[in-house]
Amino acid sequence: MIFVNFKTFEGGTGTRALSLIKIIEEVASLSGIKIIPAVQATDVKEAVAASKLEIWVQNIDPVTYGAHTGSILDGASGTFLNHSEAKTGDFEKLKMSVQRAGEIGLKTLVFASDARELAQIVTLKPTFASYEPPELIGSKDVSVAQAHPDIISEAWEICKHAGTPLIIGAGVHSGNDVKKSLELGAVGVALATDVVAAQDPRAELMDLVEGFK
Repeated sequence: MIFVNFKTFEGGTGTRALSLIKIIEEVASLSGIKIIPAVQATDVKEAVAASKLEIWVQNIDPVTYGAHTGSILDGASGTFLNHSEAKTGDFEKLKMSVQRAGEIGLKTLVFASDARELAQIVTLKPTFASYEPPELIGSKDVSVAQAHPDIISEAWEICKHAGTPLIIGAGVHSGNDVKKSLELGAVGVALATDVVAAQDPRAELMDLVEGFK
């Protein structure tokens, strides 16, 4: 399983987002590996209409219908929560977001920056939990699997005891990174820069799916 975070990269916005989704769809079909695009809220409707892939949104707010100007109320099939670039900053608010996602039928991937935060997050029973050290996010040279394999093993123990599948992120940029993450207990990876900002996203994705073999 690969989560591709489109963030607000130019290559992941508007019509370019739809073009990238088509590439992801092709690679997913060829490889048999589940690849999930996480798109901007403004692109969700078009992305869902244009693709057979499971489309996620990058965040939602813990609100219901009403006077909540600027809040993101809904998504597609799932949502990211507590990403290091959009930290909730309040555990109770995060808890409400996870609950709200469940109420409207959204799967959740909740991010943790360290093992201590991960231990808190798994108590919320998200669909997936991610260990993603912020200092390696966006790195094109060093991945979390290279820099912190010991902490990945610790993260896996935390998730295993909670019954929550582990996703590894931050600096993932090769099939070897994927393979190492899986060997350490993860069920998949989350990434952005390596694919969305790549000159050849298809080639990058084909390399990444090799890690599942």
